[in-house]
Amino acid sequence: MNRREFLRLAGIVASAAALSGCQTVYRQLGGQVESGFENAAILSTGDLTALQRMTFGARAFERAWVLENGLAAWIEEQLSPVAIDDTPLEVRMRPYGILRQSADDLYVRGEKLFDGVDPAPVIAEMQAVTLIRQVYSRRQLYEVLVEFWSDHFNISMDKENVWYLKPVDDREVIRPNALGNFRQMLHASAHSPAMLTYLDNQANLASSPNENYARELLELHTMGVDGGYTQLDVMELARCLTGWTVKERWWRGEFTFNPDFHDQGPKTVLGTQIPPGGIAEGEAILDRLAGHPSTARFLAAKLSRRFLGENPPEDIVIRAAQGILDSRGEIRPALRTILLDGLLPMRQTLAPMFKRPVDFVASALRGLNAETDGGDFIQQTLARLGQSPFRWPTPDGPPLDKAHWMGNLLPRWKFSLALGRGEIDGTSFDLPALLVGAAGIPALLHRLAEGLIGAPLAMNDAESLAAILQEAGAPEGLDAAGAVSAGILASPAFQWK
Repeated sequence: MNRREFLRLAGIVASAAALSGCQTVYRQLGGQVESGFENAAILSTGDLTALQRMTFGARAFERAWVLENGLAAWIEEQLSPVAIDDTPLEVRMRPYGILRQSADDLYVRGEKLFDGVDPAPVIAEMQAVTLIRQVYSRRQLYEVLVEFWSDHFNISMDKENVWYLKPVDDREVIRPNALGNFRQMLHASAHSPAMLTYLDNQANLASSPNENYARELLELHTMGVDGGYTQLDVMELARCLTGWTVKERWWRGEFTFNPDFHDQGPKTVLGTQIPPGGIAEGEAILDRLAGHPSTARFLAAKLSRRFLGENPPEDIVIRAAQGILDSRGEIRPALRTILLDGLLPMRQTLAPMFKRPVDFVASALRGLNAETDGGDFIQQTLARLGQSPFRWPTPDGPPLDKAHWMGNLLPRWKFSLALGRGEIDGTSFDLPALLVGAAGIPALLHRLAEGLIGAPLAMNDAESLAAILQEAGAPEGLDAAGAVSAGILASPAFQWK
């Protein structure tokens, strides 16, 4: 960044600081807020906050739907995603071969005759299609849960052969089960070549046991670190999973159980004796883990933190956990408790959550009705912000903790400036369409604020931000609108949900 660009960025950030103390005009009037524009959908503070928690940024048509039908009805509709017509997204997805190709096909895509194997194109396409789904899908709650479970069963595409295995894992493990049954998802994950390779179980042999997958299966995927298992349980579970491996060469990237690598001796896991039984030993333990009270508690608490904040009510966690147990692993009963009995009653008093990088970028694109291919600049921004999709190096996945993300704001400001100025290759937005009926900087501010943070600004805030933009040398017309949108995107108000 040269000196001139830095000064321009400094002006935008100074403009954004004007929003740090302002409150948008959320009024508890059942949506009857005068915005000055036709067809504006201004939700109450609580409804907007709740909707933001369940989406990658609530777009105007979603806010209008909630205003007309209510938040509870929106939740029920989103809990049945197959009934939601997502044809426009499906049309966008047609060109991407990664959605249909086998692991072996993907490996061939990365193969270079003289230069070895290059995983970059496969990783880039996987990242792009994921962002496109987050931005354009009408099944927003489903996409939020796909991200949640992808983090829960985190797999980095940067490790060894995982780059051509993870797209299949996403298609066959995470997405079919994100709003389905945890027991089925756990079994699918345990048979996933991507997971077994990432956590070294393909090298878990009777002659040289590897405990990596067994440990994370207990600590991160099911019971939790305080769930009541011991180091001996880790060791014995690893013995049960010896021989669970991945095919190479022919049928590359497929799961297989090799009895020659399996420890045939008796084992004891969680106080239960496991007689010799080959692959059935591991299957039985997976069933037990899926139905364990510690697993239900761990999952319910983690889901509650995702939607309700760092300290969810204990009674909601207990009831959500019981819903998982009573339904033998169904995810919807727990979500109904968390969302309908937790999020809705609490929505007026929820503490704000800081947007993680993916949430920040996706909500900016959704708020501006942008067209994007999710390409290099956006993925590089996410990498600089520390949340490059499918590249988190450790099995615990990207944290929700705001303290982890709040210290790296400069890439957010640079992205805001580039997006507002229309300088991102493969990404654009129709600014004139957003500003129909808005004349002058204050009106322009209100219109952009409605799209990006859900409501117009108080007039004194609009005037102060307009004055700062003018002092920073922002031009008139659409160039000014681009600068204003960058200022709102970089503002403290936009970093929270």
